[in-house]
Amino acid sequence: MTNRSTNNINSNGYSTQTRSKNNIPNEFELEYVNEEHVKAFFKALSEDPESDQTEHIAAVTDFMPIRQRVKKKKRIPGEFEGYSYHIIRYPLIFIVFSIILFEVLFYILIRQIVNFWEFFYQWRGISRILREVMRNTNNYEEWIEAAKQLDSYFKYDEWKKEIPFGYYDYNLLKKVNRDLKSLRQEETNENLQKLKNLLQDCVKNNYAGVENTRLYSHSYYGTKKIIEEYVDEVTESLKFARNTKLLSIKDKLELFKNTYKNYGRTALCLSGGASFGYYHLGVVKALFDAKLLPTVFTGTSAGGLIAALVCVRTDEELEQVLTSELNTRLTACSDPITTWVPRWWKTGARFDACDWSRKLQWVTRGSLTFMEAYERTGRILNISVISYDPHSPPKVLNYITAPDCIIWSAVIASAAVPGILNPVVLMQKLKDGSIVPYNYGNKWKDGSLRTDIPVQSLHMHFNVKNTIVSQVNPHIHLFFYAPRGSVGRPVTHRCGKGWRGGFLVASIEQFLKLDLSKWLKWIRDLELLPRVADQDWSSIWLQKFEGNITIWPHSSFSDFFYILKDPTRERLESMITSGQRVTWPKLRMISNRLRIERAIQKGREELRRELRRQRYPDVDNQRKGDDRRNDIDELQDYNTSNGDDNDKHLEIEKVTDIGPNSDYSSSLESSSDNISYISSTSDEEYHEGQDDSHKFLLSSNDPHIAN
Repeated sequence: MTNRSTNNINSNGYSTQTRSKNNIPNEFELEYVNEEHVKAFFKALSEDPESDQTEHIAAVTDFMPIRQRVKKKKRIPGEFEGYSYHIIRYPLIFIVFSIILFEVLFYILIRQIVNFWEFFYQWRGISRILREVMRNTNNYEEWIEAAKQLDSYFKYDEWKKEIPFGYYDYNLLKKVNRDLKSLRQEETNENLQKLKNLLQDCVKNNYAGVENTRLYSHSYYGTKKIIEEYVDEVTESLKFARNTKLLSIKDKLELFKNTYKNYGRTALCLSGGASFGYYHLGVVKALFDAKLLPTVFTGTSAGGLIAALVCVRTDEELEQVLTSELNTRLTACSDPITTWVPRWWKTGARFDACDWSRKLQWVTRGSLTFMEAYERTGRILNISVISYDPHSPPKVLNYITAPDCIIWSAVIASAAVPGILNPVVLMQKLKDGSIVPYNYGNKWKDGSLRTDIPVQSLHMHFNVKNTIVSQVNPHIHLFFYAPRGSVGRPVTHRCGKGWRGGFLVASIEQFLKLDLSKWLKWIRDLELLPRVADQDWSSIWLQKFEGNITIWPHSSFSDFFYILKDPTRERLESMITSGQRVTWPKLRMISNRLRIERAIQKGREELRRELRRQRYPDVDNQRKGDDRRNDIDELQDYNTSNGDDNDKHLEIEKVTDIGPNSDYSSSLESSSDNISYISSTSDEEYHEGQDDSHKFLLSSNDPHIAN
């Protein structure tokens, strides 16, 4: 952490400090509040976008024109025909909610029975001691050692060595591993063409079932050796195909383009959950320390706050803020009760949006837009919101759908839960730096009310086929059970081959969850639930809350008492540590996935640079920033306009993940039983391959990072 220093105000209105040796100022001392932008936001909130100010000019005679204000049409609410709906609606609601209440209480009883049985019967003696050691580890390296001891104690190591298993095609995998290795032995044109075809066939999402979570839920660390071998062979083969001189640029581009589309990308999805969202910091820190942060982020409500904090900062800056000292900047709930109670009585909102706009400008480093944040760090931020109009579809804001939208306004909108914060106007930045309302000044609110995890939008815009979900929503946290275990947390019953709590208890638990879902869908489809604050609340239970890998931080009952309070330093430290510990069991599976992703991406980037050198030999390859981007855009235009079939194969797609996680993938290309070597990579090696354009944008656009 850098030393504190005296603030100076520069011409841009930002404070500056004495810099540390690595030229990075102390993030907690910087100020970004722009009062002009706050005033513009307040003005936009004060205006009613639905008010009709249109004047109609009419005339009594040709000589007497008069002005008549057009009368605003009355809104006609939807009505249901028939008396039976109105007569039996509320009795039905009472009956159904009585059933739901009984089933929830019975479900809690079942869960407590399982917890007591596991604590007093299954975890005894040496196994309990080993588990407590693993639960109390302070870093990932210690956790790996403790996890390996548990695997050895329960003889899960023997399971890893066994090849047959019912949840993946092991016969196909053996053939692929054998052929990938043999085709690299002799570098001939025939072998390289076969290798290219084989890679295009086997580098696909969940090929042969290798990404089935059941393969990672039978041990505490790692999976079957044949799957680890598959990851090694694929990454080595992609590297071999990238570096060979016998494959043409055309063949290489076709290979890496197809594998990218087939394999897809990984996104980190951070759910809403009020102050429970601070557990996300531990999840992000665990991934960051292991250099496994994906490039694509999405967040809703509290998750949007954490995603914005990450996506506007470089790795050096993130290293500073992912600490318990962050609590000094998390002050959204600092208003005393004498302030917020009168406000809630007058406006119906617990918090003031304008006050939040000032506080959030530190989180988002001023009034950065989605495009500016992407250009600065290379990370892709997505924030989910829904329109105030109940019939409009949800919207995912990112640098493609809303490039000029200001991030702090999107974070506020994504947290606008009725009764907590009133719907707000999104703001966009103009070229002159001023801000105006976005999308005609329509108002928006919390996206988690309908789409907490926007998987479909991520796939459509960024080819995301693998999602890591950090789920902290308190209203659904209770219902996570994992009867057959989860990634890095095998079931101890029958040495991992049984059901958690036994088959009978697991079947009752599953029946209760399905029956609760049935009643909630029935209420939603018959539209029985009254609209409170003009919002259909049934969707908060019936969304898809999980991803390919779901991380459930361990919350406590006391967290509910602090759900709308700012964290103390001690409490934030505890939440970060808890988030890290539940993320460590997932890192091995995430690492295996990202090793292949980054090998593909590195091949795409190197081929683009090579093609640019061939097409433009006179261009200085060391140019940075916009010049380099223009070269790529020119090549895109050239290849698009050229009608020759050979040139069509040289089409270049614009890179959407050339940020800090792109070029250091070589550190993941070698196999190791312990991926802790990733954490020991030096900062110079980690940042050596960062895209030059982002370095240029970082130094030129940020007033705090001077040249």
